[in-house]
Amino acid sequence: MRNKRAGTAVAALLAADGLAHLYWATGATWPAADDRALSLAVLGIETSFGPRTVLPLAAVLLTAATAVLAHTRGRGGRATRAVTAAVAAGLTVRGLAGLGWAAGLLPSPPDSPFRLLNLALYTPLCLTAGWAAARLARTARLARTTGSTDTTGTAVRA
Repeated sequence: MRNKRAGTAVAALLAADGLAHLYWATGATWPAADDRALSLAVLGIETSFGPRTVLPLAAVLLTAATAVLAHTRGRGGRATRAVTAAVAAGLTVRGLAGLGWAAGLLPSPPDSPFRLLNLALYTPLCLTAGWAAARLARTARLARTTGSTDTTGTAVRA
């Protein structure tokens, strides 16, 4: 049951991020006032949030969300397990980079909202979700009926 909840949470996080990217592909910049402010808040640098940039990211995020959810439900075999492992690696790397930004080891504008958002939101979410996805990826096949696993992470069928 714990794996199912964790997988659902990771998939929901990825899906929400993917939907935000789809929204930004329309030219909308909420919650920021303009493209520049959005870029500085989300990435800490000025870059494009146009459709050519954000649509591929949305596709990757939504595909990853679907794969993690499928793996959590015991579907997709090795493919969804591999995607879940890739999600774990990506989120963990982003979380560690966030620690680098927080420590001042990576450059970011000190006056941008990115610094606070990175400390309070991005880094903790990425590290937590990366850890959860890594635990899910360790499990070769999750139980479809009970959602429980033994101490080695192997699915237990009811």
